[in-house]
Amino acid sequence: MSTPSEPGHDRSEPELSVIVGERRQLINLAYRLLGSLVEAEDAVQEAYARWYAMSRQQQEAIESPGAWLTTVAGRICLDMLGSARARRERYVGEWIPEPLPDRTEWFSGRAGGGRAESADPADQVTLDESVNMAFLVVLESMTPAERVAFILHDVFRYPFAEVAEIVGRTPAACRQLASSARRRIRAAQAPGVPTAGQASLVRHFKEAWEASDIKALVALLDPDASMTADGGGLVGTVLRPVEGGERIAQYLIHIAGRAPGLTLLERTVNGRPGLVAQHAGVTVTVAAFSLTGGRITHIWAVRNPEKLRPWIENGQS
Repeated sequence: MSTPSEPGHDRSEPELSVIVGERRQLINLAYRLLGSLVEAEDAVQEAYARWYAMSRQQQEAIESPGAWLTTVAGRICLDMLGSARARRERYVGEWIPEPLPDRTEWFSGRAGGGRAESADPADQVTLDESVNMAFLVVLESMTPAERVAFILHDVFRYPFAEVAEIVGRTPAACRQLASSARRRIRAAQAPGVPTAGQASLVRHFKEAWEASDIKALVALLDPDASMTADGGGLVGTVLRPVEGGERIAQYLIHIAGRAPGLTLLERTVNGRPGLVAQHAGVTVTVAAFSLTGGRITHIWAVRNPEKLRPWIENGQS
């Protein structure tokens, strides 16, 4: 991907650094709005393309380039969300948001060491509660306008007057959209598990899977647990969610038997303890978990290689 600091633009260095400096914020925003790193990258690139398509005079007339870029990127994401619904109806199997590694793991795994400021968008996503997989999945159930209003206001703290400019509705309407989105989030939320407890539970799950211990797996899974896999039609996987702790355990044992030599690694996935499965040193699956009451209630297994780019290209091991 090309960066905004391309040759041929004669803005002074301080002005250019301000424009380029907005990229991290824009990537953070676009990823939360779209649930896809690839699409977030495209949206931000398009916002910069529109900036550089303007004349120098037009650029200088904009009081806050950062606010302008945010508004444009937000509108682009809103349009992309609308078209994404149609695309995902044609998607093979279940669609899961793109998983992200922890930034420190991303840098430590980078061949040759990381740069101080990388052009790779995954480097620039701040991992917090607003990107854990369960949260992103709930966002997928919202209308595009709900999602944009909620993320801009509740996560990025934009006032409703500014949200209204992006969404194209009144501030009062945007307030209602965010309130509706908030209710969806609350309805889907389950009692949390402390991070240390999450890591321990995922570790026990990994050990039970490695040992093909079906009883231990069933004990770690909620009886009503579900597992969703995303292969995108590019690799083999179940096309519908697997329901029930016992069925999930049986499926996992079946997978282990069909893929000898699979290596399981404990990794941070979207800010939470997760697992990475590698075969012959190549990442083939990234799994995120939802935990409640000391048991696993949901597993999201991403196998679509197009969504594993941050994990494959940068040598997560």
